[in-house]
Amino acid sequence: MTMSDDWVLDGNAAAGLLAEVFTFEATTAVVTCAGCGASGPIGAAVVYASDMGVVVRCASCSEVLIRGAELRDRVVMDLRGAASISLTAAVESGPAPPA
Repeated sequence: MTMSDDWVLDGNAAAGLLAEVFTFEATTAVVTCAGCGASGPIGAAVVYASDMGVVVRCASCSEVLIRGAELRDRVVMDLRGAASISLTAAVESGPAPPA
């Protein structure tokens, strides 16, 4: 499939659609490619974006990591190209222990 260079962006272009699904800053999450095993932040991946949706590809081997689209009242994500997606958990500070 040949895509116009106007549609080729970095992974940050998928931030809006990913924010619809994930409650964390998705572009900083580390994704591992199921195809080649390379890992890196989603923001460093290659994104093809159009009105139909986004395709996030591995920066190392170009395999599809994530497909996403907004369909009517739904956000549909296909994550089968991502072996894993990991992020640093936010550590909440609780109440101070009694003195």
